[in-house]
Amino acid sequence: MRKSTFIAVVLLASTLDVGCAASGEGVKKEAAASPAFEFIAPQPLRPGRTRPVVAVIGENYFTELSDYIVPYGVLTESGVAEVIALATKPGPIQMFPARLRIEPHATSAEFDARFPDGADYVIVPAVHRDEDPALIGWVQAQAAKGARIVGVCDGVWVVANAGLLKGRRAAGHWYSLENLQRKFTKTRWEKNRRYVADGNVVTTTGASASIPVSLALVEAIGGRERALAVAKSLGVADWSPAHRSDDFQLNARHTFTAARNWLAFWSHEKIGVPVSPGSDEIALALTADAYSRTYRSTAYFVSKSNVPIKTRRGLVLLPDSVVGVSAAPDRTLPALDGTSAPASALDAALKGIEQSYGQATAAFVALQLEAPRP
Repeated sequence: MRKSTFIAVVLLASTLDVGCAASGEGVKKEAAASPAFEFIAPQPLRPGRTRPVVAVIGENYFTELSDYIVPYGVLTESGVAEVIALATKPGPIQMFPARLRIEPHATSAEFDARFPDGADYVIVPAVHRDEDPALIGWVQAQAAKGARIVGVCDGVWVVANAGLLKGRRAAGHWYSLENLQRKFTKTRWEKNRRYVADGNVVTTTGASASIPVSLALVEAIGGRERALAVAKSLGVADWSPAHRSDDFQLNARHTFTAARNWLAFWSHEKIGVPVSPGSDEIALALTADAYSRTYRSTAYFVSKSNVPIKTRRGLVLLPDSVVGVSAAPDRTLPALDGTSAPASALDAALKGIEQSYGQATAAFVALQLEAPRP
C-alpha cells in the first residue's frame, strides 16, 4: 500500500472524532456474484521451454518487500518454474517499508534480450512510482506477448495504469479500493476475495495474500499435489481466495495508535534482522515488513560482514549494518534459524510486536498487511 499517503490520512484522521478515513464503503459487495473459487489456468508452454519463466519485476526507487520477495521465494521453492528477480534499471532495489536493499538477477532490458518471446508469468508488486512509464510499458509489452500478469497488493495500480483491467474483475488492498473504483470505472472491483483471476490477469488484496496467490500459481503450473507439498513446507494449510474484506477498516483506535506511535519519535527503534548465507528470504521479508509498519520501528539487515548475502533460494541481499563496524541497531531480533516454517514468521513477528509495543500496534500492523488475526 502507499505508505506516505496512508501516514498522512492516518494523522489527519487522528485529529477528528471519527476514524474511518478509508472504510471501503463505496465498493460494491460482490461475494454473492463471485465464483466459489478462483481458477488460475496454466499457461501453455512456449516453444523450446521445458518449464515456464516467471519474472518478478521491481522498481529500483521503492518496491514493497513482501510483495516482491514472497512470490519469488514460494515459486522458486516449488521448482515448477524458472523464477527471475528483475529491476527496471541497473543497481539494487530499495525496498519498503523496511529500508532493505536487494540485488536483482537482471534488468528488464537484459531479460528481454534473453527472453525475446517474453515471460509466461509476471509478478508486479506494489511500487512507489506506480505511474513510471518504463515499468508500465514493460508490463504492457509482456502482456502483449501473452504473459499472465499478477498484481500483488498495490501492484494493482501498475496493472490498472497499464490498461489491463478494463472490463475485468479485480481485487485490491482494502485501503485503496475506493480510489481504485473512482479512477478505474470500467473494472469490477470485488471484495471478499484474497485474489481474483480474470483471463490473463490476477490481482490480490494486501501483502498477506502473497503466499496464497503464489501457491495458487504453483497449483496452476505444477498441479495440486505439488502445491500441497510446497504449502506443507511453508507451514500453510489453505490458499483459497476466501476473505472477509469488511474485517479491515480504519477506525479511531487505529488512527490513535498510529498517531501516538508516529509522534513519539524519541522512542522509535532501529530493529536489526540478522542475515547470513542461506537465510530464508520469505521469513526475513515477513518479519522485516511487519516490524517496519509499527510507526515505532524500522527493520534493517544485520550481517557479520559487508559481503552480499545469497539467500536460501538465490536472492542477493545487501547488508545495511555490519556487526562491530556499523552503528549498532537499538536492538537485534533472534536469528531466523530456519527450523520454523517460513509462513509462521508473520505470526511470530506480530506476537513480538505485541509484546514490545502493545496489542493495538500489532492489530494496526495486521490491518496494513490485511492479515486476519484470531
